[in-house]
Amino acid sequence: MSKPERQKPLDRRAIPAVAVESRWQTADGWSLRRIDWPQQANCRGSLLFFPGRGDFYEKYLETLDYWAGKGWRVTAADWRGQAGSGRLGSDAVTGHVSDFSVWIDDLAAFWASWKAETPGPHVLAGHSMGGHLVLRGLAERRVDPDALILSAPMLGFHNYGLPAAVMQAAAKLMCLVGDPTRPAWKWSEKPGQVPEGRDLLLTHDAERYADEMFWRDTRTELIMGPGSWGWVERSYASTRSLERSGVLEAVTTPVFLVGTSDDKLVAYSAIKRAARRLPRAELLTFGKEARHEVLREVDAVRDPILKAIDDFLDRAAPPRN
Repeated sequence: MSKPERQKPLDRRAIPAVAVESRWQTADGWSLRRIDWPQQANCRGSLLFFPGRGDFYEKYLETLDYWAGKGWRVTAADWRGQAGSGRLGSDAVTGHVSDFSVWIDDLAAFWASWKAETPGPHVLAGHSMGGHLVLRGLAERRVDPDALILSAPMLGFHNYGLPAAVMQAAAKLMCLVGDPTRPAWKWSEKPGQVPEGRDLLLTHDAERYADEMFWRDTRTELIMGPGSWGWVERSYASTRSLERSGVLEAVTTPVFLVGTSDDKLVAYSAIKRAARRLPRAELLTFGKEARHEVLREVDAVRDPILKAIDDFLDRAAPPRN
């Protein structure tokens, strides 16, 4: 597979001069951060990206700018309760949500507004939890993209031989015996600081990992640690909803999935299973050469991914004449 055409190197620790940061208000008055690369003269179409749990769009500036350089009118946004879009829990660093339907409602409203103001074809993309949510939004017919891109989507977890229903029941018990907004796992001795060895779960690229640390230090509102017990229980409920027979089989939209069998955060087996069930799915798989954040991996991994996505979009969402 050939490499994608090289663009001018981007300063990953600065917002590109052409990009515009702003806020978007939900119907109930919640303020979500967004960033946009404006429409170009020869616009290829429009692409909307959502990051994962505990993520923020600054981590993906390089990829977003790459797509903009390919002619896409690009937008990315935080999820409610993450990064610069406030918090839903009882402290500043624990990621909590009462139910994933809150995010699906925000996704549907944002999509409708964004689609109305941007040229087609329209592409929706998400990483990890963001990948799960955009796929669920599509499966529930709350969004209608021309194509979907899923980066290491959170479609299942490592349950160590136990059924997902048992894991969800255990998480539900933890919510009943204590505050559902409390952290579900230990993060570090100092709240908000990343634990030692976290990079070994995410990427082989030390410089790209350091970019995330730069943004956390520069924009402290982006800092988030573990998920809450409420988040854990609801994440099992949401991922299990996509496992129901007929749900993914009814999705007729072209879907591109990329994952790694060495993923320590989400279950690759669930990604592979979803790819088999989706009628128009294409799956790109890596092994030990890639960790969870595949779009922030070393160039030897990231370049083929970008090229494969380019090829997929040329077929699944060709430019409109």
